[in-house]
Amino acid sequence: MFVNQMVDRYWVAFFVVLSCLIRVFNASAGDADPLYKACVEQCEKTGCVGDRCFQRCRFSSDGISVDGPWYMQEPLYMRWKQWDCQSDCRYQCMLDREKERETLSDGPVKYHGKWPLRRIFGFQEPVSVALSAFNLAMQFHGWLSFFILLYYKLPLRPNKKTYYEYTGLWHIYGLLAMNSWFWSSVFHSRDVDLTEKLDYSSAVALLGYSFILAILRSFNVRDEAAKVMVAAPLIGFITTHILYLNCYKLDYGWNMKVCVFMGVAQLLLWAIWAGVTHHPSRWKLWVVVVGGGLAMLLVIYDFPPYQGLVDAHALWHATTIPLTYIWWSFIKDDAEFRTTNLVKKVK
Repeated sequence: MFVNQMVDRYWVAFFVVLSCLIRVFNASAGDADPLYKACVEQCEKTGCVGDRCFQRCRFSSDGISVDGPWYMQEPLYMRWKQWDCQSDCRYQCMLDREKERETLSDGPVKYHGKWPLRRIFGFQEPVSVALSAFNLAMQFHGWLSFFILLYYKLPLRPNKKTYYEYTGLWHIYGLLAMNSWFWSSVFHSRDVDLTEKLDYSSAVALLGYSFILAILRSFNVRDEAAKVMVAAPLIGFITTHILYLNCYKLDYGWNMKVCVFMGVAQLLLWAIWAGVTHHPSRWKLWVVVVGGGLAMLLVIYDFPPYQGLVDAHALWHATTIPLTYIWWSFIKDDAEFRTTNLVKKVK
């Protein structure tokens, strides 16, 4: 009865989250503003917004961009981010339009799907970049401590392999997590087609693999053949979805549905397992499940950035830092718990 009620609540939450996320994604009133559009069009023709002009908007008579001599060009740390005339025009027009809206006591609006965030040292979303890098460091710390625990602190089998049945799976998880947060840092540094696809693909791969792990561990699937049978169709779907996003169409709405489904489904699996298992560290699992669910509220109830720097997405990145630490702590406890039990059986 209790489990059925829990399942019902999670599915209700799933559809609420999905509908809200889609509404948030579609909200982009700034780039539809006639004044903003006129500003961008004028800038791309003249290369200037007011008294501020951009070198990247200088064109020759045949329409080819003139970069000028090497000593007049941007430094490498700026050029690698691929800022171009359109990007600079959009950015400056956005800032000017937001100043005008502020004088009229109007709140900020989104431009091209993003809140008006201020660049710092060429970074498009500096706070999200820093927090993504912090998450990358936390994932590396968690994976490294897991590795040290298994191979240097816990007993090994006579063939030098670990007793823990999910060792290889968690190693792959650690690598996928670090890869995902690396590309998240790059994407928030500069949003271009390549970095966007790499970030989305890495996130889908991590989310999908986490879903597979949730199934295998919660149902205590230990046989290698059974693991393959469970994982193979899901890996096939995840791979097809990533290829669809990269080679056919980067469909944000469909991708969001897939990601929300996999995210909610694995939270549901871990929550049910935490409710029925007698695992000594199940409370850590509850913290991650509840904390992850609450963190989704930052995505649902999106809000404008504070001082043009910290928005809801950046705060969501901040919440994943302590959750990552607790999550890897649970994984290490699980490895120690299973190893202790298996060693006792061998003796």
